[in-house]
Amino acid sequence: MAVHFVLLPDSLILDWAGPAEALRVANQLRIAQGQAPVFELHFVGPSSETRSSVGACISALEPLPELSLSSEPASIDCHWVVVVGQPGRTVGLDHAEGRAVLHWLRGLRLAPGRLELVCVCAGSVIAAHAGLLGGHRVTTHHQHLDELRAADPACEVVQNRVFVLDSPVCTSAGVTTGIDLFLHRIAQRCGPALAAQVAQTLVMGLRRGPQDPELSPFLNHRDHLHPALHRVQDAVSQEPQRDWSVPRMAEVAHTSPRHLGRLFAEHAGVAPLDYVRQLRLAVAETALQAGLNVTQAAEVAGFSSDTQLRRTWHDLGRAGAPSQWVRGAAASQVG
Repeated sequence: MAVHFVLLPDSLILDWAGPAEALRVANQLRIAQGQAPVFELHFVGPSSETRSSVGACISALEPLPELSLSSEPASIDCHWVVVVGQPGRTVGLDHAEGRAVLHWLRGLRLAPGRLELVCVCAGSVIAAHAGLLGGHRVTTHHQHLDELRAADPACEVVQNRVFVLDSPVCTSAGVTTGIDLFLHRIAQRCGPALAAQVAQTLVMGLRRGPQDPELSPFLNHRDHLHPALHRVQDAVSQEPQRDWSVPRMAEVAHTSPRHLGRLFAEHAGVAPLDYVRQLRLAVAETALQAGLNVTQAAEVAGFSSDTQLRRTWHDLGRAGAPSQWVRGAAASQVG
């Protein structure tokens, strides 16, 4: 897929450099795992050269592209257009470059999974002036909330959010929250285990926007910097079905089982085997949603029996029973 970072004069450098690094690291990790890179990065603008918010000059920018998937290579199945913010209390677009970008944005025909808009910080205000946010739930930096409402009264502005998803539009609150949004998009595209590895490489705690219904168990308990514990969590995330005991996890961490328990308690806030159970339950839920019965889901997830799956289901606070959940999911899909 192709990711186009749209750079105007004085674009906030962390708004685009942070997300771009997250995508680069994701590609790097996939290559190290013997997989093909996913993200094709492009830096585009109305001029071939521009300055960043800190004064550094960015050169060799590509022109604003004609975005059509009909003539794309098979490797490009989707485009993300990334619009970023600018310094200052308000966004100024009354110049040749600003007018050119607005004209180009107005020509986009957004479609989920095909051509999607990603706004970081006050990039939402730019997109609003282009008429791309009407009818969508969106957010921006807290200093620009009123400006965003004025730019397009047809959009629903949500405040106090890390980011907001309303396909095919994604918006984030500003600066470092752009990295949070891109970690979430990486998880959607490449899986939560890879997103956790990207966050670990960037030395950044994982979080999601508070508007999301729940934190993925694959991302939970990862907001720490302990390398041995991350190594264990990576291994369990990649193979939750494996017969994980505390001694076996301790071997991965190169420590004693007792010390591993202390590491989990201090840095992850959960016991080792409880962490495994959470991941297995997430796998089982996905299997049930895909149409497997309770016994099949238990086997796929690594539970010793469907009884163990049901016990874990109730221990971790799930409502009803796995079999009822399957019937409810199927009924909702039919309805």
